[in-house]
Amino acid sequence: MSSNSARRSAVQAITTYKPEASPLNFYDTKPTDIFGCNVFTDKVMRERLPKDVYKALHKTIEFGERMDPGIADTVAAVMKDWAIEKGATHFTHIFYPLTGQTAEKHDSFLMPDGQGRIIAEFSGAMLIRGEPDASSFPSGGLRSTFEARGYTAWDVTSPAYIMENPNGTFLCIPTMFLSWTGVALDKKTPLLRSGQALNREARRVLKLFGIETKLPVVSYAGLEQEYFCIDHNFNFARPDLQVAGRSLFGARPAKGQEFSDQYFGVIPQRVLSYMMEVERELYKLGVPVRTRHNEAAPSQYEIAPLYEASNLAVDHNHIIMSTLRNVAKRYGLKCLLHEKPFYGVNGSGKHVNYSIGNAELGTLFNPGETPHANAKFLVFCAAMIRAVHKFGGLLRATVASASNDHRLGAHEAPPAIMSIFLGDQLTEVFEAFRAGRIDDAANSKSGRVMNVGVDTLPPLPTDPGDRNRTSPIAFTGNRFEFRALGSSQSAAGSITALNAIMADSLGHAADFLEGELARGKDLNTAIQHYVQHVIEEHSAVIFNGDGYSSIWHAEAERRGLPNLRTTPEAMPELIRPEVIDLYERLGILNRAELKARYDIYLEQYCKTVRTEAILTTRIARTIIFPAAMRYQGELAETAARMKAIGKDFRTMTLDEVTEQLRGLQDATRSLEATLASVDGKGDFLARATRYCTEVLPLMSEVRRYADLLETRVADDLWDLPSYQEILFGK
Repeated sequence: MSSNSARRSAVQAITTYKPEASPLNFYDTKPTDIFGCNVFTDKVMRERLPKDVYKALHKTIEFGERMDPGIADTVAAVMKDWAIEKGATHFTHIFYPLTGQTAEKHDSFLMPDGQGRIIAEFSGAMLIRGEPDASSFPSGGLRSTFEARGYTAWDVTSPAYIMENPNGTFLCIPTMFLSWTGVALDKKTPLLRSGQALNREARRVLKLFGIETKLPVVSYAGLEQEYFCIDHNFNFARPDLQVAGRSLFGARPAKGQEFSDQYFGVIPQRVLSYMMEVERELYKLGVPVRTRHNEAAPSQYEIAPLYEASNLAVDHNHIIMSTLRNVAKRYGLKCLLHEKPFYGVNGSGKHVNYSIGNAELGTLFNPGETPHANAKFLVFCAAMIRAVHKFGGLLRATVASASNDHRLGAHEAPPAIMSIFLGDQLTEVFEAFRAGRIDDAANSKSGRVMNVGVDTLPPLPTDPGDRNRTSPIAFTGNRFEFRALGSSQSAAGSITALNAIMADSLGHAADFLEGELARGKDLNTAIQHYVQHVIEEHSAVIFNGDGYSSIWHAEAERRGLPNLRTTPEAMPELIRPEVIDLYERLGILNRAELKARYDIYLEQYCKTVRTEAILTTRIARTIIFPAAMRYQGELAETAARMKAIGKDFRTMTLDEVTEQLRGLQDATRSLEATLASVDGKGDFLARATRYCTEVLPLMSEVRRYADLLETRVADDLWDLPSYQEILFGK
């Protein structure tokens, strides 16, 4: 089938679409009845495990105590029986290698018994540890290719679950992924390590307030997942969407998102049916999805769950992404998780709503309703300010990728400059501390005295200011919203960094306050001095204005804040001495593990841009150029016929098409030559820099000519589905 035929077939398929999936029955089986039914929950464990085994396992999960390996066989046997009752024949250790994707290898429960029959077997050793082949996963030099052994280790804090398939089910066990020598080859291991560091340092600060808690202090995350959903026929008719996940060509449609009529609009029926089934599948897996709505761009949507402990939130987000992709097929749709699949309309992010605390304490970023809570809040909030100022470059590096670079800095996403929005009231409060005029905070937006005295501090309002959608890190009442993460990325890297920099700043706060108390200061005075010290040193990172404005970019440079616009600029932050010291000191990643990630992510950047560049040249030569040539030929033939009968026929279109064809041909040749000169030359950073500064601009040049041709060539000759068809075809 030709591309032109594929385009016509795609349009026809939409106009004649009939849902293949059977309607869901919400009457006989209510969502409240099925929520968590496929999860090996605490309730299931309490009902099925022996009491002593359950208590031991519960202590590990709830309090972070080391697991007794002696209970593993019992847990495995019960988990196996539960899974088999639900139709499972296989189990898999789910892990997140440094590709950023979800990985799994399925093994059967069934084993021959030596007598011509089979039995179901699943031991504690099989539960605790798996051994997938690690040779084909990126390691960044942490092991040689011939050193294939890799281990998955059970993450007991994240529950096992059953994944359904039309032809059966299988048991999924969340795990870490390490090399034979114990090196972290995944994203979960450093996330769990960073959580331990955060707990350790947060407890030091809490102890100064006389607060003891039995539960670990953990980070929480609410991950808002944005995505595009288009008819799958368009995906097959567009090689760029099919291979790269984004359109490398496409003229802007007459209407985009400028009317703001998509945002929070009525969800199209077909898409809503798809969303409902996605949510139903997620309910079974215990994912607490709550929000669904149209996003700003045509065919763009969002799904968001409630807050959870970060480790579980990351696991659930990976489940959300895979469920979005899988269920879409049942409705003839294609889910696009790329950060910028379409030029000229908003891209997609994954906002991380970040807080720390536990079930006993609540969130430690909540200003609270008592003076004691307010003082504690100011210490933790000041620690966050210091953390972002010292390690903003690290946060930027965690969201760096070839795809997210297209989104960051545009007017639908925060800039690459890492800053904090506090709102006017909190900013004035902290400024009063810096000036040593604590009582001047009476003139803040709340109009109330803001003395930090533990016995006299009045309550702060939950929402001390408006939201700022242009800020990368915004305080939103009881949490910080990190808005720079890309829609296709795993949140594990960013949350690991947030945990790490908060642990570092809380350790600094504990050291400072302990030193003040040792010098005879009371806690009230010590807190005042600490907050004043932080604001004096780190207030440059606080910005409440328009992050999109050129004025802010100039001001940020004056303040010394880095503006790392691209991945090649941002990625060296991973191996900055201060970052290496931070991660090694907190026991999260060592120098070699960080260097490996630096190399892997730069290599992924190079491979992504190279793939897109090759696609650009091939589509230009084999689809766009021939279509424009056919149209040029038709125009020239008409001109020749008119001239033969003595009539003058001149058309500006013919001249324009000829000019754009020449430009397209020259730009394509330049792109091919430059691509050949970059391939395999230099180290990863040098190569990535050339891909960024030389290859990407030439790709844009090829696109410029192609998109101009799309607005000139007769529509029946144009082979690629247009933006109008893709974005508005429901």
